Amino acid sequence: MPRVLYSDHDYPDIDLELDLFRSHGIDVEVAQCRSEEDVVRAAQGCCGILAQYAPITERVVGGLPGVGIVSRIGAGVDTVDTAACERHGVWVANSPDYGVGEVATHALGLALAIIRNIVAYHRDISSGGKWHYLSSGKLRRPREMTLGIVGLGRIGKRMAQVSRDVFGRVVAYDPYLIDGDFPVFVERVATLEALARSADVVSLHTPLTAETRGMIGERFFAALKPGSYLVNTARGGVVDVDACLRALDAGALSAAGLDVLPVEPVAAGSPLAIHPRVVLTPHAAFYSVEAEQELRRKAAQNLATWIATGRPDYVVVQGRRKPAA
Repeated sequence: MPRVLYSDHDYPDIDLELDLFRSHGIDVEVAQCRSEEDVVRAAQGCCGILAQYAPITERVVGGLPGVGIVSRIGAGVDTVDTAACERHGVWVANSPDYGVGEVATHALGLALAIIRNIVAYHRDISSGGKWHYLSSGKLRRPREMTLGIVGLGRIGKRMAQVSRDVFGRVVAYDPYLIDGDFPVFVERVATLEALARSADVVSLHTPLTAETRGMIGERFFAALKPGSYLVNTARGGVVDVDACLRALDAGALSAAGLDVLPVEPVAAGSPLAIHPRVVLTPHAAFYSVEAEQELRRKAAQNLATWIATGRPDYVVVQGRRKPAA
């Protein structure tokens, strides 16, 4: 009977995955791996790994010649050394499309919350009984504003769709898409700085890569229109948090709505957590009951499909290792 490692999880129960594997005749080793050593130790005798946050590194795949596939519970694979997996012939798979609508609507919700000062109004009322429409400052009409989207993949496109009737104009920057992949209602801008100069509200929808890490930093904030807004539901490492705080204090940013941070959870007393013009949510943009079930089912199914056919459903890295006959 083939055996896989469920390397780590933070779910109240994993009946969904266990039932799926059982129905395919797959045995499961369940662990809570936090280090490379944990993964290597727990995955002995396993042909695949289902991973949520556990590090899948050169040492892991190099030390586990029997492992042919790693399936990540998520769309991003920044916890997986994909180059090492490719060198060793290990397949990498993910769940690329499980929460597209949830993330897009969460991003729009954060944008509207900071534009309309929803949290500030609540804070004024609950802390001191201020009850006045000007208590948190003047508000602008969203229909007179331009939304700028960085990264026009599945979620970026959905963000454009759900926002097109809220904002007067939608522009986007994505150097990896051809013109024909831009929706007709989205204007293309050529550079990140051009987007910063054009947009009143910027929403980030990029993966975390060597290219995008820290890309929303000093240079970007210097190019912004004064009083702009920033929303990040992508990856925390895309934003230079210190530069973001300086932009807020200097007035380049009016407010920021952040669902993801470089280090999670946010530290107690962090300037981000106490800043009056920052709205935080706990990496929750992906979440609905249905989206979580889809996420977990697709990630687990990658392993079952690879064991049955030699190829997972959602390929990130094409491997060479094959399931045992």
